[in-house]
Amino acid sequence: MTVRFDHAVYAVRDLDAAAGRWFDAFGLASVRGGRHPRWGTENRIVPLGREYLELIAVVEPVVAAGTVLGRTLLDLTGRGDGWFSVCLADDDIEATAARLGLDVESGSRTTPEGRELRWRGAGIDAESREPWLPFFIAWDVPAELHPGRAGATGRTDVEGIVSAQVAGDAGRLDRWLAGAPVPMEVVGGPPGLRSVALGLAGGGELLVT
Repeated sequence: MTVRFDHAVYAVRDLDAAAGRWFDAFGLASVRGGRHPRWGTENRIVPLGREYLELIAVVEPVVAAGTVLGRTLLDLTGRGDGWFSVCLADDDIEATAARLGLDVESGSRTTPEGRELRWRGAGIDAESREPWLPFFIAWDVPAELHPGRAGATGRTDVEGIVSAQVAGDAGRLDRWLAGAPVPMEVVGGPPGLRSVALGLAGGGELLVT
């Protein structure tokens, strides 16, 4: 099994306002993503090459309330904007899902340019996964259509996700990942994704909290 960071998800109440705050605070530019009709959500993308950051907001509360993901996002943003979860690219997602008792489900969204992005996911809408544990994805599109390649020019030159900091049980995280060397640091506090570190083109890291 080969897994690595694909993206990290930040839940917000207002996509445009959050995008403006991230540009002001971190120099990170974003582009419109699209809607997820199944979950009643919409997103914006901060492209990082083969990885990305995702701002996600509930835009159809009635639809969202009927899904695990939607209810989680509504609860989280009811207390303010904040990190939701990390998503890992997985080249054997079916085996991972079987090991963890998760379903592999197909998903898609349409970009503002009219392109359909398709994927298979495991765990994002599952009752059995707590948000501090990663979920998994396998993209069914050419590499050039991956959201990380979307193209957005910010004032900070970043090169991808270096690490993530989560509060939770270290042993459970290790078992969840089956020992895969994903750079996730377990810190203290109530369970949750706390921050994501991005690599800077000139060296060093940018911590997005």
